[in-house]
Amino acid sequence: MVSLLRCPSSKPYSSLICSLTLGAVVALSGVAYAEETKPAETVPVVTPPKVISQPATKNQVRFTKTGAFDSDTVVKIAKRLAAKPYVALKDPLPAGLAKLSYDEYRDIRFNPTASIWRDQGVPFQMQMFHRGFYFQDLIEIAIVEGQNATHLAYEPKYFTAGEVITQALPNDDIGYSGFRIHNQLNTNGVFDELMVFQGASYFRALGKGNAYGLSSRGLALKTADAEGEEFPIFRAFWVERPYNDSNLIVVHALLDSPSVAGAYTFSVRPGDNTLIDVEATLFPRVELSKVGLAPSTSMFLHSLNGRHDTDDFRPEVHDSDGLLMLNGRGEHLWRPLANPRQLQVSAFSDNSPQGFGLIQRERDYASYQDLEAHYERRPSLWIEPVGNWGQGSVVLTEIPTESEIHDNIVSYWKPRQPIPAGSEFHFAYRMSWGEEPAAKVGAVHVSRSASGRADIAKATPRRLFVVDYQIEGPMTDEMPVAKVEASGGVVTNVVIARNAANNGYRLAFELEPEDKELIELRAELKFPTPRQVETWLYRWTL
Repeated sequence: MVSLLRCPSSKPYSSLICSLTLGAVVALSGVAYAEETKPAETVPVVTPPKVISQPATKNQVRFTKTGAFDSDTVVKIAKRLAAKPYVALKDPLPAGLAKLSYDEYRDIRFNPTASIWRDQGVPFQMQMFHRGFYFQDLIEIAIVEGQNATHLAYEPKYFTAGEVITQALPNDDIGYSGFRIHNQLNTNGVFDELMVFQGASYFRALGKGNAYGLSSRGLALKTADAEGEEFPIFRAFWVERPYNDSNLIVVHALLDSPSVAGAYTFSVRPGDNTLIDVEATLFPRVELSKVGLAPSTSMFLHSLNGRHDTDDFRPEVHDSDGLLMLNGRGEHLWRPLANPRQLQVSAFSDNSPQGFGLIQRERDYASYQDLEAHYERRPSLWIEPVGNWGQGSVVLTEIPTESEIHDNIVSYWKPRQPIPAGSEFHFAYRMSWGEEPAAKVGAVHVSRSASGRADIAKATPRRLFVVDYQIEGPMTDEMPVAKVEASGGVVTNVVIARNAANNGYRLAFELEPEDKELIELRAELKFPTPRQVETWLYRWTL
């Protein structure tokens, strides 16, 4: 599967999509390592690890030293780190591990009988990822109990080595490349994967019944910028031992990059929707003018709204199909995603946003017809800012891709004012992984967007757009009035009709692009009586 990670080099955005692909490796490693942890009395037979007889490179513990720990510990470390010039990670692996192939790397599996807290009766367990393959950086981990942190040293007993890998595992503390948290999310007595931290500042989580899809990151810097994107890394984690009678686990993380250091706290509560409260403090080394808060990264290949040049037996292929926004004025906005022919960046200006996120709205297997990927089970990720985030924009970046192995969609909040160098910047937000926010009874939302040529007899540049709306609750006798606006070209034949099959309405209109190469579209439905209705937005391009 190494071929999954090859990146084109002939396009200016290839380095971005290649870097984003590393986020996709989190899912690959999660699946490759995934083993359901049975109740304690069931002890599987495991292969003993092969261990080298001579010591490997010894690494000094930089951050997760055993000792006192409180809520300000990571903030103080980040502040001290930011006061000094950035130092790149330099923790070489033994040569054999540094050159592992994908198949060799996935052959190093965590021994589930060694899971942290396995026999302590707590509702969570933790497993670590080995270093190697693309995951070369040493990530430190500590376990926090009460007011004390204990460094979690690497030990070969945590892993089993299969028949594919020929390299022996080291004896000394080479650290880890990340970790994952397990919980009885779906079935009592079975500890399923709940959350993964691995690769730069990437992490992802699951709601009940979900399969891994989109990812999040600690911070986005210079996304789609001509000088290249900067990818901060979580250098160290402090994981609090959960209480036996609580459905909460808390993770602290230290973020670092050439531009900024930061301290993060993730308070995780699994459920039908897994909720993660994030508190962050940034200490910029330089002015952060191209920064993205609460970034999400996803994949969109094609849907009924964008099948140009598509040769695929599946009707739709995507981890997310739209960007949902609830702006500071209380307006609900829905922007279907696109796989454009050219890189495109959209910014939706706002003041004090109430929420935004990449949503997987289509939940019908028939829309994907994929027995392996099960895109209908991919989680949505909804971001709710805590406090006043002020003026800025929700930014959506859409990168051309020819393959579903690439994460080509990025969204985040960009503050209007740069974050000054030497400052201390606090922000917080809640993440909801699973279903999108529940709509009120009577609310009207977009359930489907589709487009194609407007002339069924011959090819034509004129486009037909069909937008289906669905009502939450019973159908009413009211008929809305449709308003469609375009930044260019000519909109004609606007028709709104009831759609009994969809418990809602169908809006259809045609767009004559004329000589335009890019047109912003906006559609609204106005009802006789006030109700919550999504505004449909779309960027049409050649």
